[in-house]
Amino acid sequence: MDIHQLRISALRRLIGSASLKEFADQHDLDSSYLSQILNGHRNLGERGAANMESKIGCTAGTLVAPALVQLSTEGDSIVSNVSPAVQPSRYYRFPVVSSVVAGGWGDAIQAYEPGAEDRFEKTDTKVKGPAFWLEVEGDSMTALAGQSIPEGMLILVDTGIEPQPGHLVVAKLETEDKATFKKLVQDGGKLYLKPLNTGYQPIEINGNCRIIGVVREAKMKLL
Repeated sequence: MDIHQLRISALRRLIGSASLKEFADQHDLDSSYLSQILNGHRNLGERGAANMESKIGCTAGTLVAPALVQLSTEGDSIVSNVSPAVQPSRYYRFPVVSSVVAGGWGDAIQAYEPGAEDRFEKTDTKVKGPAFWLEVEGDSMTALAGQSIPEGMLILVDTGIEPQPGHLVVAKLETEDKATFKKLVQDGGKLYLKPLNTGYQPIEINGNCRIIGVVREAKMKLL
């Protein structure tokens, strides 16, 4: 049995008795994509398998390298000593309303602006207030080491949390419809919006902007 067949067998085991649509909806997957894989019309490559593992929440390697997690064949069934991780009991859907510049100040969009809610993303994060997703633009939050939020990632902005130094936040200018994504820090009694990329300079908060939300989650879609 080659690697693609092993991945298909492992995926079937994870799906179990659930319908394909139920499984896809629960884990924010495309049911037609899953169907193509299960029917042998499409291979499940390493990158796609890793992305699917992340969404499903199973142990790393379950789909990427099933032979290495000691899958054993019993007739037509696959038995594994690796169990899927416990899944969240509830998922929440929030709109992707726009993008946010992680460099200077970029064009901002109001959350829930009419017509902006044509795309949604799921999360198991329970937010404190109205929330929405933004897509990161630019590289000022890309770090060589430690915490890094590169361009293309989606960030979940929670407007119900009181921002504190150390939080990643989205700030908006008071006089213009411009916003930016930075880390809120305090130094010498002053507050700054600090990029994670050391090639960019911090921006002092001096009444020029307001924090509209705290970032609770960041993720990137590969497919």
